[in-house]
Amino acid sequence: MAGSPSLESYIEQGIRARRSIDINQVEELAAKLHLAIQHGGKLITFGNGGSAADAQHFVGELDGHFTKERGALPAICLSTNTSSMTAIGNDYSYEDVFYRPLSALCNKDDIVVGISTSGNSRNVLKAVEEANRKGAYTVGLTGRSGGKLAQIVRMAVRIDSDFTPVIQEAHITFIHMVCLALDNM
Repeated sequence: MAGSPSLESYIEQGIRARRSIDINQVEELAAKLHLAIQHGGKLITFGNGGSAADAQHFVGELDGHFTKERGALPAICLSTNTSSMTAIGNDYSYEDVFYRPLSALCNKDDIVVGISTSGNSRNVLKAVEEANRKGAYTVGLTGRSGGKLAQIVRMAVRIDSDFTPVIQEAHITFIHMVCLALDNM
């Protein structure tokens, strides 16, 4: 584990990363998502690897419930359809695995959340660009630098870390906070 932080340091990095979450962004995204749903919109989210898991987790909290019993909220994770992803990746390009389904599903009333710890995942960037073209409200969950993603979204959620596991853990905290804010509306 050369180059890995100590366990104590890892905990401290995680605490610092979570403290970097902007509560105003949490409240703003929850309010925009609430309003979008009232107007027939939905959440569309996606990412690669651990970020795909975070995207799927976000949808699970909306399809099910978080802290309060309520009806299911409309949400789609584009990272979960392995048949679609592998067909598109094989027949077109891995850059298109989120772009193609998003181009069919996204409309101007939607909230689109692309998740990339580096902010430079080409397939995430291409889908976000399409969402922008369609007029959806775009959000990027990323790390400290923000990468290209932070430059093309309407809301850039930058976690103050360069360490992928810490960024991913703070992303799920941000997602849980958005769900909590939604439950309190």
